Amino acid sequence: MFRSFTAVILLSCFAVDGWAQSPPTTNTPAASTPAKAVTKKAAPKAKAAAKQPVAAETGPCRLGIISALGDRFAVQKFGLTIFETEESAVAVEGWGFDDLVVARVRAATGTDPAVRRITYPKGAFEPFYNPTSRFLPDPREGLPAIVRSITPAANCERYLVVTRFKGQVPGTNLMLDGIGAYSRGLGSVIRHSHLFANVGVTLLDGGNYETISRPFAGLGTRLADGLRLTEDPLTKLDNSLFPEPATAVPGNAMLRERTGALVAARLDQTLPDYLKND
Repeated sequence: MFRSFTAVILLSCFAVDGWAQSPPTTNTPAASTPAKAVTKKAAPKAKAAAKQPVAAETGPCRLGIISALGDRFAVQKFGLTIFETEESAVAVEGWGFDDLVVARVRAATGTDPAVRRITYPKGAFEPFYNPTSRFLPDPREGLPAIVRSITPAANCERYLVVTRFKGQVPGTNLMLDGIGAYSRGLGSVIRHSHLFANVGVTLLDGGNYETISRPFAGLGTRLADGLRLTEDPLTKLDNSLFPEPATAVPGNAMLRERTGALVAARLDQTLPDYLKND
């Protein structure tokens, strides 16, 4: 009986000790509840941490990057006459030309946090590429007006806008539309093929949206190309690699890789003149 009495005393001591360590009015089954509450509260903190880079995007903006190249690849074939001309444009979703522009600008600016990518609604640049009139330009369809409309709260000091343009094949009146590949010649014997990337860069003032002139941008590259005695290895394309039919372009990994390299090279040649401080 003495042993039983001792056991009761010991159990009572343990109970008192446990009661002292536990919050008042808390019983044993509810002990797991605080642990669950802590776990649930920790999750929002993790999400907040994940959103920190986005918050940085809302800080001071020295330069806003706006790329409107789109995932578009032109396929153009020229013969001796205009009747032998074949032109088409293919959607190459996932090729990431706009992502490439942002990556090259960030690389050139040393990942400056004050350099921010500006997103915009789909079709925002449609008036620029397909204006209602080519003889009497509508100011509302120009880059300044479009950029102003998509940056109401961006407040960047400047905006770097990258777009496609139509360029001329040297020594001819043939026009190449944006980014793509072309083939020119007679039949399938006397023919040569090339890649092309007509990428234009425009710098706009963030206050009045006026164009900031860079008259000598890319001049060195143009002079070097003019003095080149051999074909540019970045643009030279074997005739067997020219995409026929054009619908085969999206799944062509080689074209994707080489076109991306060409666009990156064009940007790297041009961007330094636009990113320098006045």
